[in-house]
Amino acid sequence: MIPVTTFRSASVAVFGLGGSGLATCAALREGGARVIAWDDNPASVDKAAAAGHETADLRTIDWSGVAALVLAPGVPLTHPAPHWSVGLAHAHGVEVLGDIELFCRERRATAPASPFVAITGTNGKSTTTALVTHILAATGRDPQMGGNIGTAVLSLAPPATGRTHVVECSSFQIDLAPSLDPSVGICLNVTPDHLDRHGTLDLYAGVKERLVAGVPVGGTVVCGIDDRHTQAMADRAERAGRRVLRISIRNPVADGLCLDGPDILRVAAGAVVKRFSLAGCGALRGTHNAQNAMAAYAACEALGLSHEAIVAAMLTFPGLAHRMEQVGRLGKVLFVNDSKATNADSAEKALAAFSDIYWIAGGTPKEGGIAPLAAYFPRIAKSYLIGKSAEDFAVTLGSHPHVVAGTLDKAVAMAAADAAAGGAAHPVVLLSPACASYDQFPNFEVRGKAFRDLVLAMPGVEKV
Repeated sequence: MIPVTTFRSASVAVFGLGGSGLATCAALREGGARVIAWDDNPASVDKAAAAGHETADLRTIDWSGVAALVLAPGVPLTHPAPHWSVGLAHAHGVEVLGDIELFCRERRATAPASPFVAITGTNGKSTTTALVTHILAATGRDPQMGGNIGTAVLSLAPPATGRTHVVECSSFQIDLAPSLDPSVGICLNVTPDHLDRHGTLDLYAGVKERLVAGVPVGGTVVCGIDDRHTQAMADRAERAGRRVLRISIRNPVADGLCLDGPDILRVAAGAVVKRFSLAGCGALRGTHNAQNAMAAYAACEALGLSHEAIVAAMLTFPGLAHRMEQVGRLGKVLFVNDSKATNADSAEKALAAFSDIYWIAGGTPKEGGIAPLAAYFPRIAKSYLIGKSAEDFAVTLGSHPHVVAGTLDKAVAMAAADAAAGGAAHPVVLLSPACASYDQFPNFEVRGKAFRDLVLAMPGVEKV
């Protein structure tokens, strides 16, 4: 836990009592603050009270003595309308913060020189966060990984000399961290997302840019340049005097990392200084993962690691669960769990990374279905359709081989048998649903675990 001493002896309101909210309450109290906790969900209030936290409806308290409102990132700050707690805070001149902001203030107060890597982007930020952490751990560093990746930042070990915090930041979290100041700031990409919470794409991109704009002079900005928003971010950061390493999977760069066929190049002052390949790492297949690897390399280089150490560690990265996760092999057949692919854009990454695919898809459909994936249908040997979307997906697939399996267990059995009997040298049974899971599973994690369990229960399967 990171005790938040910067609010010692002050009263702090906390709204939103999920995992990060409860961690915030505990960290503030440990640092000497008085915490007043509340949530719109009575069960969450009861859970906080059972943990010993003071609870009170924030509509009934005296705001004149409140120093700050700490808001959970899932609670609307601006769009479509500010949450009522935000309105009350603003009406009483009380600042509204998130737990990342509390971390930043505590770091500056206690260990300002401790390394802090912050990662954002519409896609790839979890993989990049985990990859940076893996490289640091494999090279003997003391990384602490948290934020949007699932571990509340204030539940980590405190900032200290020789300890590196690697924090994934969503746009919601950045919006609540006005003094975010990482020593290495990464923005991978910006594509339309969460516009219901930010209003427009430009406003959403502006929030993302705050992460790299907050990097102090002397720090390092790592920025993708494959979309117009990140291109502009990189240019503005450079004009502001920051060191900028640009990364691209489409174009050459003068200082940063880019692709040359299957290889990644480290370029400095327009010259190639290092070259490496990800061919030995199945967890980093695809050009989207090449971008993640470039960002992780740049961050670790900025932290003082050598090229040789970074690449050696990178090639042992096991990947993240449910994100192109290699589950097992049965003879020549590889089974891959990409349950996190809950829309067509996400599924595209996996379909582009493999050929001879026996594709398990379906669930609760998203707008557009799988029509945007038509260019990848020739890579698919056969599709096995499950869930609510199965019939509609069958229509979209048309004459491409497919079967309506209905349920995941039937789809896995059919796909495994067909892949083993087919003539391909390297067939892949791929769960990449392009759908939400809610028709048959509580969430994508449960769906992915079910796939993993089904695969590993088959006789002869070797766990990867």
